Amino acid sequence: MPKILVTGGAGFVAGSLARRLVQDPNNYVVIIDNLLTGNRSRLPSREYSNWKFIKGDVNNFKDISSIMISYSFDYVFHYAAVVGVQRTLEEPVMVLQDIDGIKNILHLAKNTGVKRVLYASSSEVYGESVSFPQDEHNTPLNSRLPYAVVKNVGEAFCKSYQQEYGLDCTVFRFFNTYGPMQSSDFVVSRFIKKALRNEDISIYGDGLQSRTFCYIDDNIDTTLACLYEEKYINDVLNIGSAVETSVLDLAQKIIKVTGSKSVLKHVPALEEGDMKRRMPDNARMKEILQRPLVSLEEGLKRVVEAKTLQLKNS
Repeated sequence: MPKILVTGGAGFVAGSLARRLVQDPNNYVVIIDNLLTGNRSRLPSREYSNWKFIKGDVNNFKDISSIMISYSFDYVFHYAAVVGVQRTLEEPVMVLQDIDGIKNILHLAKNTGVKRVLYASSSEVYGESVSFPQDEHNTPLNSRLPYAVVKNVGEAFCKSYQQEYGLDCTVFRFFNTYGPMQSSDFVVSRFIKKALRNEDISIYGDGLQSRTFCYIDDNIDTTLACLYEEKYINDVLNIGSAVETSVLDLAQKIIKVTGSKSVLKHVPALEEGDMKRRMPDNARMKEILQRPLVSLEEGLKRVVEAKTLQLKNS
């Protein structure tokens, strides 16, 4: 029975991953989260007995070392991080502390027999790219924002530990991912929450900054394939949709899907952190999935249905 550690497992993406991992009875999953931004509601159902949650902080060596030494994990998904553009801009020192967590995980992994670390990096490492689509090996990594710097440092640590200690790693560069369990700190869930309440939706600047939006199932299917099929070991993989959508168009689509009476309200652009364009080269992701990605329209409908049901039951 493979023993798998998921850090940050009460968060949106890592929680969705953990829920899928426990559906395979051959896995035993340990989830650690300090619950700073995570929520116990995202943990797997108790109908599954092959998992355990431990409240702890991966940035604290005592917390994480006792867990990793006790369990001798086969695989580690290191997803724990301070997330959210505003939060990372307002608390940059807290963001930088995540470097301790990366170091702790890799140091303990190479000393406890971990077969592979799967690390959650971010599209933010690309910064303001000069060429599109942004591909894993030819696009300059030029962002200087603390969050992006930390993710880039994490990638460098993974590569260094592989070269010096032979610790296998896979780096996932996540582009915007959304789904029913996402918190309202992020653009899709924030807009949907506002739309369902018929409240004004604030758009930073002219709203023409573009993003791509990946439905959570596409993200999880890809990362699990990399685990189970041993793909992209000691390599980097973009995970995201390659269909660009402006923030303004996103808001309009959400108003249409929800049938909302919300009004778009333009507010001053963010001083930093709001990159003009994001678009990954996701050819390798599509090769893994062997199916079309969930369209933005379909994904939004799924999220709205889930959120509407939550409101009715609350």
